[in-house]
Amino acid sequence: MLAVSLGVAWLVLGPLCLWVLVKGRAVERVGAIVTVALLEGGTIAMDALYPSTPPAHAVAAHVEPSCDERVPVPRSARMGREIMLTWAATPHECRAAEAVVRTQGRKMLVWLYEGPSIGRRVSVLAVRRQHTFTLPVQVKGGTAALRVPIHAKSGYVLTDGRTGRRIPKQAS
Repeated sequence: MLAVSLGVAWLVLGPLCLWVLVKGRAVERVGAIVTVALLEGGTIAMDALYPSTPPAHAVAAHVEPSCDERVPVPRSARMGREIMLTWAATPHECRAAEAVVRTQGRKMLVWLYEGPSIGRRVSVLAVRRQHTFTLPVQVKGGTAALRVPIHAKSGYVLTDGRTGRRIPKQAS
């Protein structure tokens, strides 16, 4: 409540003091300067009593290890009702990945991204007829897998969008 009162005082008295400094007589100018000095002193005292940043000892000591930002290379793919992509997992594998899918002729281009900023950034690719999915990653036995909910017709060849190389089909 004290902070709100101080803020209202600044909003009301600040412009009034400025006007008195420009248009007022000598005694009124001194009063305006004293008023601004008292407002500034109150603001400094308020900051000393209620600091805006927490003290240094309040910082969390145990921070969860973050996943590494990387661009995984798909090792294999299986097409059907959805596309199942797999790649080699890392020790700090992210829980989610972003898959960008775009068709170009008979190719279905796939870009994969992993990192802590997934879902909070704009995709680098800005082309028509692309689909961007942020999906959970399943890790099992050193292999990471991602299910992209897009139906791939049998005529499409799944291709890594970065390298242009065909992604090998996964053995069923």
